[in-house]
Amino acid sequence: MSPTLSRWLPGLLLSAALPVSAYAEGPAYGPELQGFDYPYTVKHFEFESQGQSLQMGYMDVAAHGKANGRSVVLMHGKNFCGATWDTSIKALSDAGYRVIAPDQIGFCTSSKPERYQYSFQQLASNTQQLLKALGIQKASLLGHSTGGMLATRYALQYPEQVEQLALVNPIGLEDWKALGVPWRSVDQWYERELKLSADGIRTYERNTYYAGRWKPEFDRWVDMLAGLNKGPGHAQVAWNSALIYDMIFSQPVYYEFQNLKMPTLLLIGTSDTTAIGSDIAAPEVKAKIGHYDVLGKQVAQRITQSTLIEFPGLGHAPQMEEPEKFHQALLAWLNKTNPVR
Repeated sequence: MSPTLSRWLPGLLLSAALPVSAYAEGPAYGPELQGFDYPYTVKHFEFESQGQSLQMGYMDVAAHGKANGRSVVLMHGKNFCGATWDTSIKALSDAGYRVIAPDQIGFCTSSKPERYQYSFQQLASNTQQLLKALGIQKASLLGHSTGGMLATRYALQYPEQVEQLALVNPIGLEDWKALGVPWRSVDQWYERELKLSADGIRTYERNTYYAGRWKPEFDRWVDMLAGLNKGPGHAQVAWNSALIYDMIFSQPVYYEFQNLKMPTLLLIGTSDTTAIGSDIAAPEVKAKIGHYDVLGKQVAQRITQSTLIEFPGLGHAPQMEEPEKFHQALLAWLNKTNPVR
């Protein structure tokens, strides 16, 4: 075991002291989500990054029926995986799109390196290498939650390779640290992530993502995340998660939305209250962050070619809460802003 992780053995003992029910429920998966069923075949892209060999799991789903010659790249959120795009992959494929759904480094079926300098620029570069290897020169991006921050960074970094940009309840519509949310160290994030449980995930997502509502089909995604965390890669998964949280908090894209030049769609569930660090923010700070019913409108005004579609009453993942309504809106916009090739 590396010095980095071995120094955290006391933290592992602490997590073992949690109530038995927190870890007894649900399955456990391997460090690269071995044992969890994906909706389509998972392939692996091997590449070198920061002096080490890594691999990205991804799904490459061909157009079903008549292909339109266009590709859509899906970028998942922090508590999500490529698999959680299952209904979106089907809807897009049925509409004639080739769909690429990668798991970013540090997530799900991809490598969990012990040492890695996480940045949205690096994750964008990793994804760009994957697309190049697949022969995709231009694509439309669909990013959800943290994937919205990544998709925005990708579009800023490789604008000539992005035809359209669609963001689903992206976090990063505000700069939490500038608004007074306290900073957590990576060590503090790590201690927090070691204690992750299915009960805790479900409670957080119900209250923050879905305005107190819950659907039975969401339990599969809770088991996915909790099972990854409590499996044999427990410490490794938690360490990477801590590094990723630090990246999210410290690398805002908020100040660059006005630099986006391609057609951009904001798909916003207005009941979402997600805001990184709100659990430790002072009451007066917590009261003013995470208001997606306001944030969507504000950011749409800063993007030159923006379209805002709101889903009143829906939460952080409208594509999962009301997939038919969501995909109807998404596909109508994709077709309307179809770039001339």
